[in-house]
Amino acid sequence: MYKHIILPLLFRFDAETIHHTVTRFLKIALSIPGVSALFRSLYVVNDPRLARTVFGLTFPNPVGMAAGFDKNAELISELSDLGFGFVEIGTVTPRPQPGNPRPRLFRLKADGGLINRMGFNNKGAGPAAERLRHFAKNRGGRQVIVGGNIGKNKDTPNEQALNDYLISFRELFDAVDYFVVNVSSPNTPGLRDLQERAPLTQLLTALQQENRQRPAPKPILLKIAPDLTNGQLDDIIGIVAETGIAGVIATNTTISRDGLATDAATVTQLGAGGVSGRPLRERATEVIRYLHQQSGGAFPIIGVGGIFSAEDAQEKLRAGASLVQVYTSFIYEGPALAKRINKGLLMAEGMGVRA
Repeated sequence: MYKHIILPLLFRFDAETIHHTVTRFLKIALSIPGVSALFRSLYVVNDPRLARTVFGLTFPNPVGMAAGFDKNAELISELSDLGFGFVEIGTVTPRPQPGNPRPRLFRLKADGGLINRMGFNNKGAGPAAERLRHFAKNRGGRQVIVGGNIGKNKDTPNEQALNDYLISFRELFDAVDYFVVNVSSPNTPGLRDLQERAPLTQLLTALQQENRQRPAPKPILLKIAPDLTNGQLDDIIGIVAETGIAGVIATNTTISRDGLATDAATVTQLGAGGVSGRPLRERATEVIRYLHQQSGGAFPIIGVGGIFSAEDAQEKLRAGASLVQVYTSFIYEGPALAKRINKGLLMAEGMGVRA
């Protein structure tokens, strides 16, 4: 029903507007007594074989919601009730910012993809931390793991970016289970320059120094672009080893427009931004496989990019990922996506017993 009736109706409206409408509906509906329990009975797969222990955290299942969907930590309970084992909030910046001018989110229906140039629109690290503390007090038995994806404000020069990351890290430290350093979004000018070896090593080293001063340090992961060369991926492997961070998320959106089924003139008219969804699936898997093989499996990888089914998730896991995340496919496939992937993984030979 979702793909044949609801989705065509949703696609008649602007992509960002309908995102906010649907998420508001979810919050209202799940606040009604009994509805949350109903959703959990419909969408949550409770099976201990799905649990994964990765970088010291136990995830109830390996399917997470990627950063970008819940930018302001407002939907943790709702996404947990839809069967997600973990939710990554953000990208969060120290100060609130509106992001890039609208429209800034576009559907590539022929490709099962999206183009976005959101620009880290969010309400700031402090308010996000407060909402997460509220969730922690009212989680109602939900076992969902929460990650905090952090970035710099648009008007912060790269030379001062470290301070932005440190501010958000400190604000969110007591409220999240792990951190993700985002230097790979194509929608903040100059941000991807921080992926170069010297500035990235400096940034991650400083965050790790801050982290290790805490009684119980949190896992720090790095989110990378799919557009890196093999030489740059080799640098990433070296940086992970040198800084001792917990792992990598592969990958963010791509600036490539190669191989799209959508008419080239239409794509050009839509303008700049990162492509996500099915067009990213193959490249994201290639990056995961390369990192896993070249590093000898030295660190965990969260795989994201074009996961629309259990088979897609299995592809990422076999390439070397320990966990997977979705976003674009949730829009195209609907609220039962996490359930279908988790059930499919249980049915796949050997997948239900991975540690």
